[in-house]
Amino acid sequence: MKLRKNLKTTALTAACLASLAAAPQSDMQPITSSTGRFGDPTSIARKYEGFLYGVIKEMNPHELILTKTKFGVDRTFKLNKKTKFTADGKPSSLDKLKVGEGIYIDVDTDKKTGDLIAKKVISGVDIPSLPTTAQ
Repeated sequence: MKLRKNLKTTALTAACLASLAAAPQSDMQPITSSTGRFGDPTSIARKYEGFLYGVIKEMNPHELILTKTKFGVDRTFKLNKKTKFTADGKPSSLDKLKVGEGIYIDVDTDKKTGDLIAKKVISGVDIPSLPTTAQ
Protein backbone atom coordinates (compact mmCIF):
# COMPACT_ATOMS: atom_id res chain seq x y z
CA MET A 1 0.00 0.00 0.00
CA LYS A 2 2.79 2.40 0.96
CA LEU A 3 4.73 1.57 -2.18
CA ARG A 4 1.66 2.18 -4.35
CA LYS A 5 1.12 5.63 -2.69
CA ASN A 6 4.78 6.60 -3.30
CA LEU A 7 4.51 5.52 -6.94
CA LYS A 8 1.36 7.58 -7.45
CA THR A 9 3.00 10.62 -5.83
CA THR A 10 6.12 10.22 -7.98
CA ALA A 11 4.06 9.80 -11.15
CA LEU A 12 1.91 12.80 -10.35
CA THR A 13 4.98 14.96 -9.62
CA ALA A 14 6.64 13.88 -12.89
CA ALA A 15 3.46 14.67 -14.84
CA CYS A 16 3.25 18.15 -13.29
CA LEU A 17 6.88 18.90 -14.09
CA ALA A 18 6.47 17.69 -17.65
CA SER A 19 3.39 19.87 -18.18
CA LEU A 20 5.22 22.93 -16.82
CA ALA A 21 8.13 22.35 -19.18
CA ALA A 22 5.77 22.01 -22.13
CA ALA A 23 3.70 25.10 -21.22
CA PRO A 24 3.98 27.93 -23.75
CA GLN A 25 6.23 30.77 -22.64
CA SER A 26 5.61 34.40 -23.43
CA ASP A 27 8.11 36.15 -25.68
CA MET A 28 7.14 39.56 -24.29
CA GLN A 29 9.72 41.34 -22.15
CA PRO A 30 8.86 43.74 -19.33
CA ILE A 31 9.05 47.44 -20.13
CA THR A 32 12.33 48.94 -18.90
CA SER A 33 13.51 52.52 -18.84
CA SER A 34 16.68 53.46 -20.70
CA THR A 35 17.87 55.37 -17.63
CA GLY A 36 17.34 52.48 -15.22
CA ARG A 37 14.78 54.53 -13.30
CA PHE A 38 11.11 55.33 -13.50
CA GLY A 39 10.98 58.39 -15.70
CA ASP A 40 13.76 60.61 -16.96
CA PRO A 41 15.45 62.48 -14.09
CA THR A 42 17.28 64.86 -16.43
CA SER A 43 14.04 66.37 -17.70
CA ILE A 44 13.46 68.02 -14.32
CA ALA A 45 16.69 69.97 -13.85
CA ARG A 46 18.59 69.59 -17.09
CA LYS A 47 20.55 72.82 -16.65
CA TYR A 48 22.12 71.46 -13.43
CA GLU A 49 22.91 68.05 -14.88
CA GLY A 50 26.70 68.50 -14.79
CA PHE A 51 26.79 70.17 -11.37
CA LEU A 52 27.86 68.49 -8.12
CA TYR A 53 25.52 68.52 -5.13
CA GLY A 54 26.67 68.71 -1.54
CA VAL A 55 25.89 70.14 1.88
CA ILE A 56 28.14 72.87 3.26
CA LYS A 57 30.19 71.56 6.19
CA GLU A 58 32.70 74.42 6.49
CA MET A 59 33.36 77.60 4.58
CA ASN A 60 35.86 80.44 4.48
CA PRO A 61 36.66 83.14 1.90
CA HIS A 62 39.01 80.82 -0.03
CA GLU A 63 37.20 77.45 -0.01
CA LEU A 64 34.03 75.47 0.66
CA ILE A 65 34.09 72.03 2.26
CA LEU A 66 31.09 69.94 1.29
CA THR A 67 29.79 66.72 2.76
CA LYS A 68 27.22 64.29 1.28
CA THR A 69 28.72 64.57 -2.21
CA LYS A 70 28.79 61.84 -4.83
CA PHE A 71 32.38 61.11 -3.78
CA GLY A 72 31.15 59.77 -0.41
CA VAL A 73 33.70 61.79 1.55
CA ASP A 74 34.08 65.47 2.41
CA ARG A 75 35.43 67.45 -0.55
CA THR A 76 37.13 70.84 -0.67
CA PHE A 77 36.31 73.28 -3.47
CA LYS A 78 38.53 76.31 -3.97
CA LEU A 79 36.96 79.72 -4.57
CA ASN A 80 38.49 82.46 -6.69
CA LYS A 81 37.47 85.91 -7.88
CA LYS A 82 35.75 84.39 -10.96
CA THR A 83 33.41 82.20 -8.86
CA LYS A 84 29.78 83.28 -9.34
CA PHE A 85 27.15 82.81 -6.63
CA THR A 86 23.41 82.50 -7.24
CA ALA A 87 20.67 82.26 -4.62
CA ASP A 88 17.03 81.69 -5.60
CA GLY A 89 17.85 82.46 -9.24
CA LYS A 90 19.39 85.87 -8.45
CA PRO A 91 23.03 86.98 -8.12
CA SER A 92 24.36 86.49 -4.59
CA SER A 93 27.62 86.28 -2.64
CA LEU A 94 29.55 83.91 -0.37
CA ASP A 95 28.37 85.61 2.83
CA LYS A 96 24.74 84.62 2.04
CA LEU A 97 25.58 80.90 2.26
CA LYS A 98 25.10 79.01 5.54
CA VAL A 99 26.63 75.87 6.99
CA GLY A 100 24.21 72.96 6.48
CA GLU A 101 22.72 74.38 3.28
CA GLY A 102 22.52 72.17 0.19
CA ILE A 103 24.18 73.68 -2.90
CA TYR A 104 25.05 72.79 -6.48
CA ILE A 105 28.55 73.56 -7.75
CA ASP A 106 29.84 73.77 -11.31
CA VAL A 107 33.41 72.51 -10.94
CA ASP A 108 36.59 72.93 -12.91
CA THR A 109 39.82 71.06 -12.11
CA ASP A 110 43.14 72.88 -11.88
CA LYS A 111 45.44 71.00 -14.27
CA LYS A 112 48.61 71.76 -12.32
CA THR A 113 47.49 71.03 -8.75
CA GLY A 114 44.39 68.89 -9.29
CA ASP A 115 42.33 71.15 -6.99
CA LEU A 116 38.61 71.40 -7.60
CA ILE A 117 37.70 75.02 -8.39
CA ALA A 118 34.12 76.23 -8.07
CA LYS A 119 33.02 78.20 -11.14
CA LYS A 120 29.36 78.61 -10.10
CA VAL A 121 27.68 78.02 -6.74
CA ILE A 122 23.89 77.68 -6.85
CA SER A 123 21.74 77.73 -3.70
CA GLY A 124 18.04 78.03 -2.93
CA VAL A 125 15.31 77.46 -5.48
CA ASP A 126 15.72 78.49 -9.09
CA ILE A 127 12.21 79.42 -10.15
CA PRO A 128 11.90 79.56 -13.92
CA SER A 129 10.26 82.63 -15.34
CA LEU A 130 6.85 82.06 -16.83
CA PRO A 131 6.23 83.20 -20.37
CA THR A 132 4.06 86.28 -20.56
CA THR A 133 0.94 86.24 -22.65
CA ALA A 134 0.38 88.99 -25.16
CA GLN A 135 -2.97 90.77 -24.76
